[in-house]
Amino acid sequence: MDGGLSFALTVGAITFLLCITWGGPFVEILRRLGIGKQIRVDLAEGHQRKVGTPTMGGIIIVLAVVFMTALLNVANILQTGGGASIFLPLLVLVGFAVLGLIDDWEGISRSRENPVGEGLSPRAKFIAQLALAGAAASIMSLYAGGFAFANQLVLPLIPISVPIPPILFIPITMFIIIGTSNAVNLTDGMDGLAGIITASAFAAYGVIAYLQGQIFLVQLCFVLVGACFGFLWYNAHPAQLFMGDTGSLALGATLGIIAVMTGQWLLLPIIAIVPVAETLSVILQVASAKYSRRYWGVDRRIFRQAPLHHHFELGGWSETQVVQRFWLVGILSAMLGIGLALL
Repeated sequence: MDGGLSFALTVGAITFLLCITWGGPFVEILRRLGIGKQIRVDLAEGHQRKVGTPTMGGIIIVLAVVFMTALLNVANILQTGGGASIFLPLLVLVGFAVLGLIDDWEGISRSRENPVGEGLSPRAKFIAQLALAGAAASIMSLYAGGFAFANQLVLPLIPISVPIPPILFIPITMFIIIGTSNAVNLTDGMDGLAGIITASAFAAYGVIAYLQGQIFLVQLCFVLVGACFGFLWYNAHPAQLFMGDTGSLALGATLGIIAVMTGQWLLLPIIAIVPVAETLSVILQVASAKYSRRYWGVDRRIFRQAPLHHHFELGGWSETQVVQRFWLVGILSAMLGIGLALL
């Protein structure tokens, strides 16, 4: 095995150990501070029992990734001047984590006064996402020379890449970052689901980056895999800790920018097929409800409940069955994405 890939896998394993080491004390701190999750009243009874479970678990992931990536790359950058571009996805990770942290905290604070209290308004959250994604896309466009495959589109099945002018690259990149961030956020609704799906996607893009020779990006991807697995140690059913928007928004946005950095963002809907399906289910659910009320005068919806994982849960699947079956789909789609990248 190539030394670069074996090293990346090793640091991923070290990151996993780091997360489970400080995860236990972190859960206890959150529990004592009363930082617990509020559950939607329309969800199944099994979810209502999760009220009060500590949230903001994404902090574990973000701290581990930032620490390990900085440790791996600062010395190299000072010595050779290479690899500085890896800090852009780190900034995206931290920026969206801070946004999610504020949203989580607002939701907890308001729920203490109002049981159905929510976090930031959708408008405020979207404006913040636009600002963060716009800054990341602009930096990547302005310093395209520092990003091997950025500002271009690698076409699956065809061994050519197409340059993308900045006027198109910036909005496309913003759409990918924001879309993936919100898609993972919608996926985060069952114990272990978002963590295992994003870990599979990061592993796939780690392999793709390895095929492209982007060794710094390979390391980042497998550090993220290790951090997600470490979080899953505490998020496995029945969960001791929830990811919260702190983790889901950050992981989704980072997955989006990594896809852009490889130039293989056309494969993202395949590699991240579960978050894409979750998002489409919400869009179709809202559209079907509005259409049926307007034209038929009744409320008819396509799914029993959206996002999609709740549809299958209400259809008789247990939470564990939904997560495991969605993970199987996620692994197979990640394998298919790697296969298409190889062709």
